[in-house]
Amino acid sequence: MSAEFLVPLMFVVTFLLIFSGYPVAFSLAGTALLFAFIGVEAGLFEWVFMTAFPSRVFGVMSNYILLAVPFFIFMGTMLEKSKLAEDLLTTIGMLFGRLRGGLALAVVFVGALLAAATGVVGASVVAMGLISMPVMLRYGYSKELAAGVITASGTLGQIIPPSVVLVVLADQLGIPAEQLFVGALLPGLSLACMYGLYVIAIAIVYPKSAPALPPEELTLAGGALLARVGLVMLPPLVLILLVLGSIFLGVAAPTEAGALGAVGAMGLALLRGRLTRETLQGALEETTRLTTMVVFLLVGSTVFTLVLRGFDGDFWIKSLLTNLPGGQLGLLLVANLTIFILGFFIDFFEIAFIILPLLAPAASAMGVDMVWFGVMVALNLQMSFLTPPFGFSLFYLRGVAPESVSTAAIYRGALPFICIQALAIVLIWVFPELVTGLLP
Repeated sequence: MSAEFLVPLMFVVTFLLIFSGYPVAFSLAGTALLFAFIGVEAGLFEWVFMTAFPSRVFGVMSNYILLAVPFFIFMGTMLEKSKLAEDLLTTIGMLFGRLRGGLALAVVFVGALLAAATGVVGASVVAMGLISMPVMLRYGYSKELAAGVITASGTLGQIIPPSVVLVVLADQLGIPAEQLFVGALLPGLSLACMYGLYVIAIAIVYPKSAPALPPEELTLAGGALLARVGLVMLPPLVLILLVLGSIFLGVAAPTEAGALGAVGAMGLALLRGRLTRETLQGALEETTRLTTMVVFLLVGSTVFTLVLRGFDGDFWIKSLLTNLPGGQLGLLLVANLTIFILGFFIDFFEIAFIILPLLAPAASAMGVDMVWFGVMVALNLQMSFLTPPFGFSLFYLRGVAPESVSTAAIYRGALPFICIQALAIVLIWVFPELVTGLLP
């Protein structure tokens, strides 16, 4: 049995197990061990080759950059559990509510702010769905616009730094996380602005779809409202600026900045009198759950990659990708299409640990700028989170949306924002300076 046959068969078996509902980490590890046995029996490598596995796992565990993942997750979950995110939505909603389409604009604004503060898509979509959607529907917003703006704004956590997604992508692409943060900053903020412009256009063309809030809903005005905005918005904004500023200025590594953010989030909760045992326990449990999932995925992908290397599969895949028709353009099209399709079915962690290690060597060999490539991958994954019928953000919103909002309405609402996402990808493809312009 030849290695050329076993390498594609490994991927077929792995994805069959994943799509059957078996946990991804165990699908990777189980398939790898099965094919390791086949490889030894076929005489393609010896069992002693597998003794490299423990040292690879220790290498993963000692990866300093990946330590930033639990810190950023904790920072986001603490802001959510302490209801600081809810305060932001209600206060900014009152600030913008006087404008036609103002509540939708508030969702975009707070979505961008939560993205920079949390980097956790599920938490942002659920929080905004629970708080904003009932108010938007009560005062006459179209179901499609309400659903679309919430799901799209919630997924900004994929691309606006500091993002867990960007930390993982940087690790898998072998580039400094701070460079990917800098590269993603302008595209992420531009995407939020494009969402806002779309909301304004809808409010002008279809005013009944995005009305202003009635005066009785606006309980604060004038100086009292400005004082409330300052009290609610300034502390998390200062925290975000401290975290990002320390990274961009080179004062702290992403891991150190993540630790600062985690402590700062607890400090904000304490200042508002919400650092209770229940809040802290909820944030810690969510952080532990997500971090454990990441670690298990890393271990599973490590043994999978090791066995693949035993078959010389990494060279086979690199040769296949670098010899595609169209050269660099062909590689980028195949890479983006593969990531987009897989994003319907599996989470970004699985894509980062299975697909990126295969694409990165080929992209680097063909002279692709890896920071630009990483931002494009992040935008692509973000678009797949919104795309029916399997977009994860759509499922998050479906779980908390009122029964009056049909799944079809959620899907229809996401479509314009998918088009905006696609436009953003085209723009950074045509104008790579949007990514590389701020890099040192």
